[in-house]
Amino acid sequence: MLGMLFTDHEYKELDYVLRKELDEMLLDMSDMRLDQDIREAIANRYKTVFRMYARFAPSRELSKYARRVRLPQAKP
Repeated sequence: MLGMLFTDHEYKELDYVLRKELDEMLLDMSDMRLDQDIREAIANRYKTVFRMYARFAPSRELSKYARRVRLPQAKP
């Protein structure tokens, strides 16, 4: 396991970057113009970034980014 020490400013910046990345990935996963395989790859990356964010985010903030549904399936 690796550990890191952040200043308050760095902590806030990391929080901001991770939240914006999660928002962007949620938007991309809901975009039906993207191929299903691409959306699945984004979903896998989302899980990783979400787990990173979950290590220090308050539960109230974390609940905003918890996914409840699977990826929407493209209609043939």
